[in-house]
Formats: sequence, C-alpha cells, structure tokens
Amino acid sequence: MRSLWSFGLISLAAAALISAPQSMPEVWHIDPNHSAALFSLRHLMISTVRGQFNGVNGIVHYDPKRVASASVEATIDCRTLNTGVAKRDEQMKGPDFFDTKKYPLMRFRSKKVSQAGPEKLKITGDLTINATTREVVLDADQPSPPIKDAQGREKIGLSASTKINRKDFGIVWNEVLETGGVAVADEVSITLDIEMIRGER
Repeated sequence: MRSLWSFGLISLAAAALISAPQSMPEVWHIDPNHSAALFSLRHLMISTVRGQFNGVNGIVHYDPKRVASASVEATIDCRTLNTGVAKRDEQMKGPDFFDTKKYPLMRFRSKKVSQAGPEKLKITGDLTINATTREVVLDADQPSPPIKDAQGREKIGLSASTKINRKDFGIVWNEVLETGGVAVADEVSITLDIEMIRGER
C-alpha cells in the first residue's frame, strides 16, 4: 500500500512538472537605427553591385539556454533601398524589381531555430518579397552577450547571411548582352547586421 501511495505521489509530481508552463524567452526588439540588410549580386558578369536596406524592424524571442524556443518576426522597408546610384535605386524600387508602391515591405517569419555548431545558429523561415513567399535558411552567429549602451539599455547583436534566387520571388527582369551574358545575375547574397534592445518597443 505504501509503495502504491509513493508511486501515486511521484506520478502527480511528474505530471505537475510536465504541465507547468515554461517561461517565455526574453523579448528583444530590433533597433532600426543600428541594423541593416545588405545585398550583393553580379552585374554584367564582371563586377558586383552592393546595396542595403536600413528600415529593419521586428521582434526576437531568444534565450541562450533554450535556442530551440527562439523565434524571429521581422520586416524590411524596401523603400529604404540604397545602392549609391539614384537612377539605379529608382529602377529597383519600381515594377522591374521591388515595386515598392505595391509592396513596401518584405517580411521574414522563422519556423525553426537550431544550434549549428559553437556560437552558430541556423534560422529557417519564410521570406516574403512582393507577393511571393519562399523558405530560406539563415546562417547566423549566436547573439552576443548583453551589454548596456549609454542610455542604460541592454542590447545584443548578431550577423546572419543567406543566398536566394531572385527569380524564385518573381523578380525576373533582365537584359541579354551581345556577348551572350545577362545584365543582372539571378543569385543574390544577403547579409544581416542586427542590433536588438531588450524589451523596448
């Protein structure tokens, strides 16, 4: 009888532990003043064009002790595109590329975050550009330990990168050269430099 009683108590304790709500990971807000999405692609098959978007916003849930519970929701304002050449920027913001009047924001929502080695993460999620959504995988550095800025706010930072094919997102404009090449490559390299503030909106 005593053993049955003990077994019952143990079972109840185990059930309570299993059903107890897990604490939510810390909430971090992307600081758009210190974050950017940078991109590069080949031009005329002989050089590389680089540019960036500065309008990066979003929310990150992150606990370094429970990486698998992390999540990311972010937007990038395509209207902030800057390659350093006004005429090229105008074309890229137009219907040939990002069509920012119809689609001012690109969006990313994570589906899975996993450890990929010492201080490395893989972030799998859905990227939406214009009206098209595709799954992408970001290779990311694990966020830095928190530090305080001059205003006393706790901040962390990370960098991440990926490559996409722009045609997968419906951006198909190109020009065929007399030599047989094309004006703009399909593959785009993307680098994210992100700074986040704990709990700030």
